[in-house]
Amino acid sequence: MSKNIKPNPKVFNKKARILLISIIAFLYISTYKIIAQETITISENLKITRISDHSYIHVSSITLESGSIYPCNGFIYLNSNEAYVFDTPANDIATAELIDWLQNDQKITIKGVIFNHFHRDCNEGINVFKDKRIPTIASKKTAKLMKEKKYQEPDSLFKDSLTLTLGNKSIVNAFFGEAHTSDNIISYFPAEQLIYGGCMIKSLNASKGNLADANPSEWSNTVSKIKKTYPSVNIVIPGHGDYGDKALLDYTISLFKTEE
Repeated sequence: MSKNIKPNPKVFNKKARILLISIIAFLYISTYKIIAQETITISENLKITRISDHSYIHVSSITLESGSIYPCNGFIYLNSNEAYVFDTPANDIATAELIDWLQNDQKITIKGVIFNHFHRDCNEGINVFKDKRIPTIASKKTAKLMKEKKYQEPDSLFKDSLTLTLGNKSIVNAFFGEAHTSDNIISYFPAEQLIYGGCMIKSLNASKGNLADANPSEWSNTVSKIKKTYPSVNIVIPGHGDYGDKALLDYTISLFKTEE
């Protein structure tokens, strides 16, 4: 005759606790992801997406000669009620809205704006920053090319690299080589393990895009140097399209890889 087997209360309670903890953890992680990637629509000209407590992507649009609208990414890094902006929005209206949102809505002091390269989707709003007496920063290569294009010139220049501080956090801005342009830099945020790559970095499945000022034969080598220098990077933000992880570096390297 078979005996009824009764569950061990201690084992049952332990399993129940584990299940409950797992459910709570899942809900917490899911909620965190939703909060971390919250998108704020400032206007039809500007959207801002929070990807962490300190990191925001600003998205605006530039009108191409063909008349088509092309969304452009920029980046904002916040800490201790201060911020650096990386590339201006792609038009003056969106730039003014971004500054207003940071200064008046968020009560943030903007320490400066850093330009990734000389193209207008990086610096179209330079006059608005200058009018607000916010420092404009670029490499000497970028400043030279901006001057040749008769764009407004940045206030502060650096040669090949510049390390900035924001409270207790550092930001490394560095030139690794030619790619999308001869002057393109990247900005690395060690505390976030994040790279803002600008137009040098392509979103997954993107085309090669605008090659008018590019060096396609060096593009893969340049991005390979970046990948080797920052092997622990977790977040990579391109100049256009969706951000992701280091797969964007691999995709860009592959896209421009030349046949031996």
